[in-house]
Amino acid sequence: MDTSTDITLQNKVVLLRPLSINDGTELESIALDPQLWAVSASELRTSADLNLYVQSALADRRKGISYPFVIVDKRNSRIAGCTRFGNISPENKRLEIGWTWIGREFQGTGLNKACKYELFEYTFETLGWNRVELKTDALNQRSRHAMVKVGCTEEGTLRSHMITSSGRVRDTVYYSIIRPEWPGLKRQLFSEFTP
Repeated sequence: MDTSTDITLQNKVVLLRPLSINDGTELESIALDPQLWAVSASELRTSADLNLYVQSALADRRKGISYPFVIVDKRNSRIAGCTRFGNISPENKRLEIGWTWIGREFQGTGLNKACKYELFEYTFETLGWNRVELKTDALNQRSRHAMVKVGCTEEGTLRSHMITSSGRVRDTVYYSIIRPEWPGLKRQLFSEFTP
């Protein structure tokens, strides 16, 4: 995966375009909502936090270890949040989808599902890779439910895996989809996005 090349993914619901340094202003009204970070490894409280987050994501893209996207809801042409490919491992043909945050007004609208469809399809069909990983805080029931809803298999819990920005020791639950599962999941769960 060449992270130096711009990647744009879209369907009738969502546009995923590369995150840029100029997106901070528009993301601020979403990103600084404390409820988004209630069960998260990090927390964005100020404009400076958001600026650092964007700069760090772009630095990781330059290093080839991450590819951050802005999520745009095409139904109203508004930025709704961010997501990314991370822990990119070309030699093992796997990557992680995560660092996803969507403004509360966009949650429960089908936007996350449309987003995940594009990311899964790109990984399995364009790259031809074998595995997509997702992970979340064991306490984040909303995220865990969303991962199962888009066809992910729960693989297990890494106990005392991380220390969050608040100092809490977090257990992390891992999920995945592997390439042989994708055609069936695409038919069963994502048919509204396929031609």
